[in-house]
Amino acid sequence: MLRKLAVITLTALIGSPPSTLHAEPVPITCTILPGAESASVLLTNSLSYAASCQANCKFSTAVYDDNPQIICAKPVPAGKQVEMCILKAAGNKLVKLVEATADCKKPRAAASGINLQKR
Repeated sequence: MLRKLAVITLTALIGSPPSTLHAEPVPITCTILPGAESASVLLTNSLSYAASCQANCKFSTAVYDDNPQIICAKPVPAGKQVEMCILKAAGNKLVKLVEATADCKKPRAAASGINLQKR
Protein backbone atom coordinates (compact mmCIF):
# COMPACT_ATOMS: atom_id res chain seq x y z
CA MET A 1 0.00 0.00 0.00
CA LEU A 2 2.78 2.43 0.91
CA ARG A 3 4.59 1.77 -2.38
CA LYS A 4 1.43 2.50 -4.38
CA LEU A 5 0.94 5.74 -2.41
CA ALA A 6 4.52 6.83 -3.18
CA VAL A 7 3.95 6.32 -6.91
CA ILE A 8 0.69 8.25 -6.80
CA THR A 9 2.34 11.07 -4.84
CA LEU A 10 5.26 11.25 -7.27
CA THR A 11 2.83 11.33 -10.21
CA ALA A 12 0.86 14.11 -8.54
CA LEU A 13 4.06 16.09 -7.90
CA ILE A 14 5.22 15.75 -11.50
CA GLY A 15 1.76 16.07 -13.05
CA SER A 16 1.78 18.37 -16.02
CA PRO A 17 5.14 20.00 -16.63
CA PRO A 18 5.54 23.49 -15.20
CA SER A 19 6.05 26.31 -17.69
CA THR A 20 9.78 26.38 -16.84
CA LEU A 21 10.20 23.13 -18.78
CA HIS A 22 9.68 24.64 -22.21
CA ALA A 23 12.72 24.71 -24.47
CA GLU A 24 14.44 27.98 -25.32
CA PRO A 25 16.21 28.45 -28.67
CA VAL A 26 19.97 28.89 -28.31
CA PRO A 27 22.86 29.70 -30.69
CA ILE A 28 24.23 26.81 -32.77
CA THR A 29 27.14 26.50 -35.20
CA CYS A 30 27.24 23.61 -37.66
CA THR A 31 30.57 23.53 -39.49
CA ILE A 32 31.68 21.29 -42.35
CA LEU A 33 35.24 20.29 -41.45
CA PRO A 34 38.17 20.25 -43.94
CA GLY A 35 37.82 17.40 -46.40
CA ALA A 36 33.99 17.66 -46.22
CA GLU A 37 33.76 14.18 -44.70
CA SER A 38 32.56 15.29 -41.27
CA ALA A 39 30.86 18.17 -39.49
CA SER A 40 31.15 19.66 -36.02
CA VAL A 41 28.20 20.89 -33.98
CA LEU A 42 28.80 23.65 -31.41
CA LEU A 43 26.06 24.89 -29.12
CA THR A 44 26.04 27.78 -26.67
CA ASN A 45 23.81 27.56 -23.61
CA SER A 46 22.87 31.22 -23.33
CA LEU A 47 20.58 30.53 -20.37
CA SER A 48 21.46 31.42 -16.79
CA TYR A 49 21.33 27.80 -15.62
CA ALA A 50 22.77 24.41 -16.60
CA ALA A 51 20.41 22.88 -19.11
CA SER A 52 19.64 19.81 -21.15
CA CYS A 53 20.34 20.86 -24.74
CA GLN A 54 19.58 19.40 -28.15
CA ALA A 55 21.23 20.30 -31.45
CA ASN A 56 20.06 19.44 -34.96
CA CYS A 57 22.08 20.06 -38.15
CA LYS A 58 21.07 18.92 -41.62
CA PHE A 59 23.46 18.97 -44.58
CA SER A 60 23.26 18.37 -48.32
CA THR A 61 25.57 16.27 -50.47
CA ALA A 62 26.11 16.16 -54.23
CA VAL A 63 23.76 13.14 -54.37
CA TYR A 64 20.05 13.86 -54.91
CA ASP A 65 17.95 13.48 -51.76
CA ASP A 66 20.96 12.62 -49.58
CA ASN A 67 20.69 14.96 -46.59
CA PRO A 68 22.65 13.63 -43.61
CA GLN A 69 21.27 14.90 -40.34
CA ILE A 70 22.86 14.90 -36.92
CA ILE A 71 20.85 15.21 -33.74
CA CYS A 72 22.60 15.13 -30.40
CA ALA A 73 21.71 16.01 -26.83
CA LYS A 74 23.58 16.43 -23.58
CA PRO A 75 23.78 18.69 -20.53
CA VAL A 76 25.52 22.03 -21.06
CA PRO A 77 26.67 24.36 -18.24
CA ALA A 78 25.17 27.85 -18.06
CA GLY A 79 26.80 30.35 -20.42
CA LYS A 80 29.15 27.77 -21.99
CA GLN A 81 29.80 26.76 -25.57
CA VAL A 82 30.45 23.04 -26.09
CA GLU A 83 31.01 20.71 -28.99
CA MET A 84 27.87 18.62 -28.94
CA CYS A 85 29.01 15.98 -31.44
CA ILE A 86 30.70 15.31 -34.78
CA LEU A 87 28.96 13.77 -37.79
CA LYS A 88 31.01 11.49 -40.02
CA ALA A 89 29.65 11.45 -43.58
CA ALA A 90 28.60 7.99 -44.77
CA GLY A 91 30.31 7.99 -48.15
CA ASN A 92 29.18 11.26 -49.76
CA LYS A 93 30.98 14.50 -48.98
CA LEU A 94 29.02 17.22 -47.24
CA VAL A 95 28.32 20.21 -49.50
CA LYS A 96 26.39 22.76 -47.45
CA LEU A 97 24.34 23.32 -44.33
CA VAL A 98 20.61 23.05 -45.05
CA GLU A 99 19.09 23.56 -41.60
CA ALA A 100 20.23 24.13 -38.01
CA THR A 101 18.23 24.37 -34.79
CA ALA A 102 19.10 24.09 -31.12
CA ASP A 103 17.31 24.49 -27.83
CA CYS A 104 17.93 24.06 -24.14
CA LYS A 105 15.65 23.50 -21.18
CA LYS A 106 15.99 23.04 -17.46
CA PRO A 107 16.35 19.31 -16.72
CA ARG A 108 13.05 17.80 -15.61
CA ALA A 109 14.22 16.66 -12.14
CA ALA A 110 15.76 20.06 -11.38
CA ALA A 111 12.69 21.92 -12.61
CA SER A 112 10.27 19.87 -10.50
CA GLY A 113 12.40 20.02 -7.34
CA ILE A 114 12.70 16.23 -7.13
CA ASN A 115 16.03 14.85 -5.92
CA LEU A 116 16.89 11.71 -7.92
CA GLN A 117 20.27 11.01 -6.27
CA LYS A 118 20.87 7.62 -4.67
CA ARG A 119 20.95 7.55 -0.92
